Amino acid sequence: PIALTKALKVGQPTEVDTNVAAVINKKAFDKTLGYIQEGIGEGGYVVAGGNGDETSGYFIEPTVIDNVKPGDIIEQEEIFAPVLAVIKARDFDHALEIANGTEFGLTGAVYSASEERLERARRDFHVGNLYLNRKCTGALVGVHPFGGFN
Repeated sequence: PIALTKALKVGQPTEVDTNVAAVINKKAFDKTLGYIQEGIGEGGYVVAGGNGDETSGYFIEPTVIDNVKPGDIIEQEEIFAPVLAVIKARDFDHALEIANGTEFGLTGAVYSASEERLERARRDFHVGNLYLNRKCTGALVGVHPFGGFN
């Protein structure tokens, strides 16, 4: 997964081979870089990306931060940029506890071969859009529920 993240092409949205375009403005650019630094300051470490380039737009490399702990700022706040926080859970119960331990609850996903775990997620994962064994993006405004608070 890290190699795939590093292989993503950052560029202009008009270029057909671009995977990740710029964030919307300077404020979002600075805020995202601040989140990355906050994640590092709280004990996380960058395993992919972590840099920005504003020479021809407000580009942030797709960033993966490992060793994030429940309660860390980058685990608690929604970052509307290509930043992924990796949080290790002891087991499925702990993973649900972590997921439900944030203020936000717009979208979540569970991948499992266990029907019991999938059913448990349906019952106990407190999000507006829950995806089971599929990607956790693709909700349609006006079709799916939005609200996003636990």
